[in-house]
Amino acid sequence: MKNILMSKGAKTLVEVCAAVKPQENVLIVTDFAKMPIAEAVATAAYSLGAEVAICTIVPRSGHGQEPPPPIAEAMKNADVIFTPVTYSITHTRAVKNACEAGSRIIAMTDFREHMLIKGGLEADFNETKIMCQKMAQAFEKSTEAVLTSTGGTRLTMRKEGRPGNALFCIVEPGQMSPAPNVEANFSPLEGSAEGVIVADASIPYIDIGILTEAVIATVEKGMITDIKGGHQANLLAKDLRSRNDPQVYNVAELGVGLNPKCLMQGIMLEDEGVYGSVHIGIGTNITLGGNVKAAIHYDLLMWGGTIELDGNIVLEKGEVRL
Repeated sequence: MKNILMSKGAKTLVEVCAAVKPQENVLIVTDFAKMPIAEAVATAAYSLGAEVAICTIVPRSGHGQEPPPPIAEAMKNADVIFTPVTYSITHTRAVKNACEAGSRIIAMTDFREHMLIKGGLEADFNETKIMCQKMAQAFEKSTEAVLTSTGGTRLTMRKEGRPGNALFCIVEPGQMSPAPNVEANFSPLEGSAEGVIVADASIPYIDIGILTEAVIATVEKGMITDIKGGHQANLLAKDLRSRNDPQVYNVAELGVGLNPKCLMQGIMLEDEGVYGSVHIGIGTNITLGGNVKAAIHYDLLMWGGTIELDGNIVLEKGEVRL
């Protein structure tokens, strides 16, 4: 019965998000843990007359690691790519190169079977697209951003010359979007972020998930210099130290969720899309318009965020004010 229910979400991914056409080459990159999801998507794509290939990789040992070279090469030759994988390959050179080659990519990191049945995929993406593009345009035009939150965040950053990215689950050639996450984001200039990040919603990585206590990160010259809090903060700090890569502390992204159907549940692609939530990405930013390739890309989510762009408020305590 579950397979039947999953078919509805798979149909949305294939027909709405990626707009797969007959005879197109569709590549599904997955691992053994996500094979039922890969097969549901493959069935939906095959029913449209697409040429479908499923490539199974060994799960990466952490988020942000590159897929094997043969897979990276195949990605550059695919019209459409779906990535239901356990650990993210979204912020990788393989994805960046595939986009530059014209692929349409739907990122599906840590996607769960129930997400094909209920949740963010039930949104009207043609409707949410409008607000997402408006927010991205506001990011695009600005030079300075100030983020505050009811939990105590106070972060300033500069972004002149950086694009505003609209990720709304519908992709054209050369574009990547996670699903069902709908978000607008930008990557601040390296070295420009200053202040304090207080994450009090979720860190949907390394088994942290929904936060039961605030994670407080001090930021100086674009880098996290200190992490405080309880057990969950210690998990994050320990993981980052274990990467032996100073770039994991880079403030890589400011993003705002815009999907009214997403629910905060400790799953990255649902959490980051929650309407009005704000996240600060750390580590890699090359797929967002920046220059840093780090060992990871994690997101620290918060409630009650206010975003001010060049003196104009576009988000106030989690409510869009465009």
